[in-house]
Amino acid sequence: MSVSDYVGTVKGRTAIRIFNRFQHLKRKPYWGNHFWVKGYCADTVGLDAEKIRAYVQYQAKREHLVEQGRLKF
Repeated sequence: MSVSDYVGTVKGRTAIRIFNRFQHLKRKPYWGNHFWVKGYCADTVGLDAEKIRAYVQYQAKREHLVEQGRLKF
């Protein structure tokens, strides 16, 4: 199984379980029936802390733009 398939499966199954258990989260307008942001970071060689920090900041910026409606998936 590829890393991307595995991550997709884990994210999909956990989102379904979370939304089934905490149904009030689906009613929040900013969720849009999505629990996870698109993408993931997989490291097999050894990313340093700065690269991980940059990735997290990039994802946070994209999520903010999506919430404002200025970026579509």
